[in-house]
Amino acid sequence: MTEQIFLIICLFSIFIIAGIIKGAAGLGLPTAAMGLMTITIAPRTAIALLIFPLIFTNAWQMFRSGNVYQTFKKYFPFIFMLIIFVWLTVNKTSDVSDSTLIGFLGFFILLFVIVNISKNAPYIPNHHDIKAQIISGLIAGVMGGLTSVWAPPLAIYLAARQTTKEEFVRVSGLIFFIGSIPLLIAYFNQGHMNSELSLLSVCLLLPTFIGFWIGENIRKKMSEIIFKKFILFIFLFMGLDLIRRAYF
Repeated sequence: MTEQIFLIICLFSIFIIAGIIKGAAGLGLPTAAMGLMTITIAPRTAIALLIFPLIFTNAWQMFRSGNVYQTFKKYFPFIFMLIIFVWLTVNKTSDVSDSTLIGFLGFFILLFVIVNISKNAPYIPNHHDIKAQIISGLIAGVMGGLTSVWAPPLAIYLAARQTTKEEFVRVSGLIFFIGSIPLLIAYFNQGHMNSELSLLSVCLLLPTFIGFWIGENIRKKMSEIIFKKFILFIFLFMGLDLIRRAYF
């Protein structure tokens, strides 16, 4: 019982931290939560616990940003590929070892850091947009199906399309919300998700939104650039540590 209470306290603390990062920086909820949880929890269990906070925080972000239908139409190729490849990846990689998943997670977190510190991205003109969405959505689907971290391909694509900050928030909320649905269904289908994990995942909404509220207040008082640099340094260390644990 004592170990269970300690685990719950740790999980609540992790999701408060992840929520703070999401609220303050506008990104990084799955990256932070997965990086911290996989220190002591198997990757697939960690993804199962993350799913409901992922769904609800991004649903809130999506509806708060508005223009849901227009955004859905504009980015449908990306969304379609994301849904298909999240589903396929979860169902076709159920026998992948935990150490391999941890290694992939570490690599994707490092990619996340590189994307966010990069100053320039190649420009994608309008006539190549659909092809870019298809390729980016496919890659994001594979990454999301393996680790639930699918931000790097989307961030690269949106940067290359030179989207505004407001559109970035709106698009990422919509795409991450929609991508979480096949992840949830596939996890139930593969037996990685059960009623006990579902209940705990729902309970983790509370610390996530508490952290989100704290993070939004931090963003109002602190330089967003300084905060993001601090978070990216932590993610860099986290990604390198995950790769070390997986392969060394």
